[in-house]
Amino acid sequence: MDNTKVYRMTFASVYKLYVQKAEKKGRTKAEVDEIICWLTGYDKPALQQLINDKSDVETFFSKAPKINPNVSKITGLICGYRVEEIEDQLMQKIRYLDKLIDELAKGKTMDKILRRKGKICFIVET
Repeated sequence: MDNTKVYRMTFASVYKLYVQKAEKKGRTKAEVDEIICWLTGYDKPALQQLINDKSDVETFFSKAPKINPNVSKITGLICGYRVEEIEDQLMQKIRYLDKLIDELAKGKTMDKILRRKGKICFIVET
């Protein structure tokens, strides 16, 4: 499969669609930003700069400071493919992000989306 067209899309155009999808389901742009920053290691100013520069999707992911080490916990189907089985590493990163945004739109909590472990409370008796 030739993914060149997808790789050459501006990240700004994809980002706009992510935000629209989230907001249509009652979620926020801030949540979309948090997901993107969690996945890629960008901070918000760097993310905004890449959007402003109209970087393509390939450049966006190639310049990512650090893909989150918990990315392997993202599993399931997206566009008919199991994200954990996608061989093309760039396409897999794109689909990881798609999957996270889908989870946001479906109403999952940010803790679940970002693969955070539940908080443990200890009761200490004195």
